Amino acid sequence: MIEILSGQDLIDAGMSQGKWFRPALDAANKKLSEGGSVAEALEAAKAFQPGPMLALRADNDIEIYSNIRAENAFEQDNVEKVNATMRALVRTPVVRSAAIMPDACPAGPVGTIPVGGVVASEAIHPGMHSADICCSMAISIFPGVDPKSLLDAVHSVTHFGPGGRPRGAQIKPSEETLLAFQQNPYLREGPLNLAVDQFATQGDGNHFAYVGTMKSTGETALVTHHGSRAPGARLYEKGMTVANKFRERLSPETHRENAWIPAETEEGEFYWSALQIIRQWTKENHYALHDMAAAKLSAKVADRFWNEHNFVFRKSDGLFYHGKGATPAFENWAPDATDLTIIPLNMAEPVLIVRGSNAAHGLGFSPHGAGRNFSRSTHMRQLAAEYGADSRGLSPNNIAAILAKETSGLDARFFSGFVDASELPSAYKSAANVRAQIEHYGLAEVVDELIPFGCIMAGDWQRDAPWRKKRR
Repeated sequence: MIEILSGQDLIDAGMSQGKWFRPALDAANKKLSEGGSVAEALEAAKAFQPGPMLALRADNDIEIYSNIRAENAFEQDNVEKVNATMRALVRTPVVRSAAIMPDACPAGPVGTIPVGGVVASEAIHPGMHSADICCSMAISIFPGVDPKSLLDAVHSVTHFGPGGRPRGAQIKPSEETLLAFQQNPYLREGPLNLAVDQFATQGDGNHFAYVGTMKSTGETALVTHHGSRAPGARLYEKGMTVANKFRERLSPETHRENAWIPAETEEGEFYWSALQIIRQWTKENHYALHDMAAAKLSAKVADRFWNEHNFVFRKSDGLFYHGKGATPAFENWAPDATDLTIIPLNMAEPVLIVRGSNAAHGLGFSPHGAGRNFSRSTHMRQLAAEYGADSRGLSPNNIAAILAKETSGLDARFFSGFVDASELPSAYKSAANVRAQIEHYGLAEVVDELIPFGCIMAGDWQRDAPWRKKRR
């Protein structure tokens, strides 16, 4: 009886030698150690045998539905860059269709899915939901509550910035969610601990807590914006590692960020399950903060709903629809879906409550916000030039003047104590233009608005970083 298979055994069985022999032998010998037959062991090895290499698609093989138009020269440059990266992306062999939203902007080297990109594929592409898995919006209505009181309450219970809450002040997600983390091989190590460390926190960047009044009723509401934080980022890293192993076997010419995990494999099934668990964690994260604010005020929440805009959805056609900064606008996009979704614009503009139109030319998606025409660093350089700042950048007086000008009449707060000028309204595309294009392309219907009172963002938490002080 053979106790262990060698590479020669695989060759004798008609398999072509290659790098795949090592994992194939590991799987085959594991099967033998579990009492399997030689025939069963060889079948286990064959599962690792590379299939035929998949060539990149030719240019223009896949149609890209464009739902964006340039309103000025800056936007024209942005649109051209978005189109270029999408044309490179859709050469990926398993991609079936793609769309561009009105708020689209580049997010990496050519070939990387842009923010405001939608891609339908036969497989799951971790790079197309990015590290900020399930970046999402949640709204809760607080009838009879004063907006300032709600903003004060949220400020007292939320947490922005790097890392999680201090030891001793941590808040646990539900036992059901923690058990799901423990049972999934992508989540049980690393992400599981982070799921506790970073629960009820909001991170940094463009994430926020926004308070305003509903245009239709005058009731006060809270909207939060954040993703899955470090637990999602770790899942993304693991997913990219697995996807790139498949890419090397199946389509080495494919852009690394567009590598995919075949859905029908064990790796694909566990990854899809992990995405749903991360989604549940993120939803709980939103509502934990809302509930803490309600408890602080001894108030009741009358209504609430939420939606992600950085995720992967599977439709009845069997394809996986990747929305990178794109809001689902088709019916029953998730088991907990309502007919309404949330689109923020910037801190000085209303948050839009919309009903999706399931437009075919948008692949069933709508925008997720106002988007950017420039990177944060470029925007900061432009502000510095406008305000006559020297090579050291904007002064505190400059920043105070910009804040006063761009958020006049609003209660704009920064959790770190330092204003992040790269997140002020001028950093984003024209809210009016984005709204006009949503209507022009028929991507969604605006049914209500949340009129701004104030918001909280992380702010420039790196302001006193040693490297910043040294440069100053």
